[in-house]
Amino acid sequence: MAAAVLLAACTPEPVAPPASVAPSPFPSPDPSATAPVEPPPVLLPASEPEVLASGLAAPWSILRVPVGGVLVSERDSGRIVEVLGDGSLRVAGEVAGVVAGGEGGLMGLAYLPSTGERGPFVYAYHTAASDNRIVRMPLTGVPGALELGAPEPILTGIPRAGNHNGGRIAFGPDGFLYATAGDAGDRDAAQDPSSLSGKILRMTPEGEAAPGNPFDNLTWSLGHRNPQGIAWDASGGMWAAEFGQNTWDELNRIEAGADYGWPVVEGAADDPRFVNPVMQWPTSEASPSGLAIVGDTLFLAALRGQRIWSVAPATAGGELAAAEWFPHELGRIRDVTAGPDGSLWFIGNNTDGRGSPREGDDRLFRVRLEPVG
Repeated sequence: MAAAVLLAACTPEPVAPPASVAPSPFPSPDPSATAPVEPPPVLLPASEPEVLASGLAAPWSILRVPVGGVLVSERDSGRIVEVLGDGSLRVAGEVAGVVAGGEGGLMGLAYLPSTGERGPFVYAYHTAASDNRIVRMPLTGVPGALELGAPEPILTGIPRAGNHNGGRIAFGPDGFLYATAGDAGDRDAAQDPSSLSGKILRMTPEGEAAPGNPFDNLTWSLGHRNPQGIAWDASGGMWAAEFGQNTWDELNRIEAGADYGWPVVEGAADDPRFVNPVMQWPTSEASPSGLAIVGDTLFLAALRGQRIWSVAPATAGGELAAAEWFPHELGRIRDVTAGPDGSLWFIGNNTDGRGSPREGDDRLFRVRLEPVG
């Protein structure tokens, strides 16, 4: 493996699942766990990938539900499927109004615990007939029998196109919902703070601009081409992965109101108007989509690069080192997430029209991690 230093919930009371439902291997996190006092260790893959499920169709996002269970979005079918303990799949819901085409369709998923008398909810980012939008669906049932209700739009009007739709959503440590929006082919809109294109957006769970946003609207940061990965480190710092055009893919530290340069610059330009990426790769080695931080290590899913990149340490300062894992062994990798047992989970994306599907594709994988250093 090559290493390189590049650029410096109150939920409803659960009932026992039906006897015919395979038990979930995805336990809830320990609610008594506390944040570490010392910096978390750097973690690296320590085993070969294990297949947890196969037969997914153009999967896009992995959502580990904190109450137990795992959901995966399928871009072209509009389905959200649950992965059972025996590796089989069942449909938990289908998002009405998904219009798939090109890179658009059903994309990111996020979870919000119940608040007061409402919830819990699963949020989804998807392409509709005239726009990209974010909807939320009530989640009911127990692991092995999860069900999603009808979608309720919370944000509409995000520009759509055949490509550059962004699509990743996640709740940050501040409790607000963040969403990545691509430039949808309108390059100049990425520099317009009033446009939803080429941005990272920050909003309340109801889809309103979050208090404290730098432009008094939904925009959190601007100058993005097609960001598709967001994650937060142990100190609450935000990171994002972004597709470049022909030269550089980027890993960025995201700050409120900062401008990351697209379309004026791609990659590091040392232009004082813009923020340089903290790391960059040739587009042939990355095309980054999902992003996850486990311990003190950031993991980045690479589509065209057909590998996982680890970057450490995932902290605000210091020199970063990158290493590649499983290059060209598993095909295109779309998303990564922390497993419940200190492992890393990720999904292949060979059936999305750009990969070379093999028997059993697409698959959900798990790899064991171990501390180093």
